[in-house]
Amino acid sequence: MVKIEVVDIEKPEGVEVIVGQGNFSIFTVDDLAKTLLTTVPGIKFGIGMNEAKPQLTRFAGNDEELEQLAAKNALKIGAGHVFVILMKNAFPINVLNAVKNHPAVAMIYGASENPFQVIVAETDLGRGVLGVVDGKAANMVEDDELKKERRGLVERIGYRFD
Repeated sequence: MVKIEVVDIEKPEGVEVIVGQGNFSIFTVDDLAKTLLTTVPGIKFGIGMNEAKPQLTRFAGNDEELEQLAAKNALKIGAGHVFVILMKNAFPINVLNAVKNHPAVAMIYGASENPFQVIVAETDLGRGVLGVVDGKAANMVEDDELKKERRGLVERIGYRFD
């Protein structure tokens, strides 16, 4: 028997989230914290990571509110070796390669500033992540004006199209 649950990620407006899975969380949570600190100057973050044995959520970071919230979200997900990173002053694009390249990281489920949900399956053994829902569904194709607005926004945040 499998039970399916949707877990809403709780986070303040403007905070980015990364949800992934690794292993050996006894040191991975601290290693990921060091990775984030050395990837983006001025980043503020918290990481919560579930350990399958001894069945607890470990946490690290440099912002107490984000640390506690990341740990709370990871515990709600409840799947072994899943981690939740909440961060400010950086975008996922700034840190994803560094996080993915950590030897203990198996995968990234998603990363976004949007409202975010994690779809969790529960069996008699435990819980596992099936996937994520990242924001609202698309309901139209951009036109030339919307494309111009998008490219303007990208340039304002420091990225150039050409």
